[in-house]
Amino acid sequence: MLKYIGKRLLGLIPVLLGVSILVFLIMQLTPGDPALIMLGPKATATELATIRHQLGLDLPIWQQYLRWITNIFRGDWGYSIHYKQPVLDLILQRFGATMLLTAAAMIIATVFGVLAGVVSATRQYSFADRFMMTASLVGFCLPVFWLGLILQLFFGIRLGWLPVSDMHSPGVTALGDTLLHLILPAFTLAIASMATIARMTRSSMLEVTRQDFIRTAKAKGVSKHNIAYKHALRNSLIPVITVVGSQFGYLLSGEVLLEVVFNWPGLGSLMVSGILYRDFPLVQGTILFVATVYVLVSLGVDLLYAAFDPRITY
Repeated sequence: MLKYIGKRLLGLIPVLLGVSILVFLIMQLTPGDPALIMLGPKATATELATIRHQLGLDLPIWQQYLRWITNIFRGDWGYSIHYKQPVLDLILQRFGATMLLTAAAMIIATVFGVLAGVVSATRQYSFADRFMMTASLVGFCLPVFWLGLILQLFFGIRLGWLPVSDMHSPGVTALGDTLLHLILPAFTLAIASMATIARMTRSSMLEVTRQDFIRTAKAKGVSKHNIAYKHALRNSLIPVITVVGSQFGYLLSGEVLLEVVFNWPGLGSLMVSGILYRDFPLVQGTILFVATVYVLVSLGVDLLYAAFDPRITY
């Protein structure tokens, strides 16, 4: 197992290097002069030349990239042009809020998605099956930012049941208040993933229930409940786990706009503000950090396979 983990971690290095090169080149094509943004339109040519030299902007592109990626490995992720703070400090400050929202959405999507898939599979072609699959299709097609605005309007403004923005109420830091603010954004973010997980669970369950060991269990008189949840569900979880792992990346990308809609203080809103202010070091660092988290989660998903399927060994 340790040897496998070591190989996978080494395999992540070229992936992250490829992501870093792509992000760096895209930011180079983005219009805007970081030196001019930092000093303002009244800066003199001498001041602009000085700050460009300090930032290394007067070097060839390949030298700028090598300087940036070398500093990354040293723990220096650059300095935010807009916030006037180290990029890594800003990322770590916002990372907790993003992971809280992602984890809550992932739990909601996994629990309700798997339950919906099991119900649909055990009642194939029934009204419940057709209703859940239609609802999952609709949920998958809805844009996250639009759904967030609709839920804000209905549950927050019209009914007044839930807060519509921020992570805390002003002057309040209690856990209950945070959980109350978490409900709308987490549920909004979970809808599309829930639909995907439900459809995959149904498909995998139907495939497993046609196998010989399920027919043997039925012949022995095992109850339908035990067949569905003890035998069929566990043996159908491998493709479901794969989908859950891939949905983690989807949730991270979906948070970029959702955090702006709900004014959630996470990495998504930080990245958007970096784009708006042409804060190149901040955008590059945030994207690279999110990519690193995603590939580490993918590794964790691969390791979970052996826990649910004893036939798999590393």
